Amino acid sequence: MNSFDLRVYQLVIQIPKGKVSTYRDIAKALGDERKSRRVGKALAKNPNPIIIPCHRVVKSDGSLGGYSLGVKIKEELLRKEGIVINKGKIDLSKYIFKSFK
Repeated sequence: MNSFDLRVYQLVIQIPKGKVSTYRDIAKALGDERKSRRVGKALAKNPNPIIIPCHRVVKSDGSLGGYSLGVKIKEELLRKEGIVINKGKIDLSKYIFKSFK
């Protein structure tokens, strides 16, 4: 695991249940919002999705994006955490988390 991936995982762990963040916001918290695709690649290699809740990371338009266990599982996990998904999208104004440390 490289240092970039590790920093991504450290940020994703901070996203609480019932909230989501975006690939772009995580990249921005790392100092370069242009690296959102690299964030996605790091999450695709997530070694422990139970500890590192990558299902809470979505696209900037509120659509779900990918998930290593399948998008249906991602949607199910988010719904179980109380997130409303309407026509494949999340209302980011209600559920966004950006308070990374």
